[in-house]
This record gives sequence, C-alpha cells and structure tokens, in this order.
Amino acid sequence: MELDSIDRRILRVLQRTGRMSNSDLSEKINLSPSACHRRVQRLEAEGYIRDYVALLDARKMGCPSTIFVEITLSGQADELLDAFEREVALIPDVLECHLMAGSADYILKVVAADTEDFARIHRQHLSRLPGVQGMQSSFALRTVFKTTALPV
Repeated sequence: MELDSIDRRILRVLQRTGRMSNSDLSEKINLSPSACHRRVQRLEAEGYIRDYVALLDARKMGCPSTIFVEITLSGQADELLDAFEREVALIPDVLECHLMAGSADYILKVVAADTEDFARIHRQHLSRLPGVQGMQSSFALRTVFKTTALPV
C-alpha cells in the first residue's frame, strides 16, 4: 500500500496522540471509569504521563535499518554543544541523541532505508553538523528486543 499525504498526516498525529478509551482502561485496571479518569488527569497534570503516541512499524515506513552513530566534537565549549544539539534535532532520520561520558561526545540512533540511504543522511546531514571531528557508525544486524516502557 502506498501512503498519500493524508495517510502521513494521520500517522504524524497518531504518533503524538495515542488512543485507548477511558472505559477500556478502567476495565483493565478494575477501577470505576470516573476514578480512572481522575487518576489519569492527575498523572498528566503532574507530568508522569508526558505524551501519547502511536508506534509505527519501521519496515512498513521504509526505514528498516537502525544505525548507532558515535560522534566526537572538536571541542566542549557550551556554544559548540548548543549549536550541535540544535542542528541534530532538525534531522528527521535521527530518532535519539544522547550526550555521553566516555570516548564519544554523542551517540545517535538513526533510521534509514538501507546503506545507500544512510550514506545520503551521513553526507547531507551528519557530516555537516557543527563541530564534528569524527564519526563511528555501527549498523544493527537484528533487534533482539525493544521497548518504550519504563520499569514501574
């Protein structure tokens, strides 16, 4: 199935706003709907629940390859770190960016269609980031498991 612009808009919205009815949730946790709703509202208001998202299938979306990129910067000045972080956040193929302790300054989680697509991302985006001195890329061969659920 080919996705058109409307499909893509729907997916963008669903990634930001997941869905489960209060009725279904209250049934699962054996709590009355009104009590469940109040608790969810409180958890939202207090920041425990940050967002609701739809998790998309990377293969079906055309980006089955995951690449972890270690980046070393030419310096550690606040201005350089800020500029790097501002620019890397604009690259749609970068799903995560972490400031690291250790040999690399940052580690990125990048998705791509294949090695050619990653070469494009590397050439057009990653190599142009402010202060990049070196990069080490590692392709994931297989995802053993993946979760977004924090331990509760």
